[in-house]
Amino acid sequence: MSGEGKREGESTTGEPTVMAAVDRTGETTRLVIADVSGDDRWLSIPHSEAPMLRAWR
Repeated sequence: MSGEGKREGESTTGEPTVMAAVDRTGETTRLVIADVSGDDRWLSIPHSEAPMLRAWR
């Protein structure tokens, strides 16, 4: 065996798979960003503090 294979948590392309979503729970709204290629790879911030994409142009 060469040891060259897919590492744990890698996508089939070998790159992390990152997604974002807005999570509304009761009165709380948060922006969640997650690397879905592995467990426990996420962060969240209050939606009101998240940067607006328009501001990045």
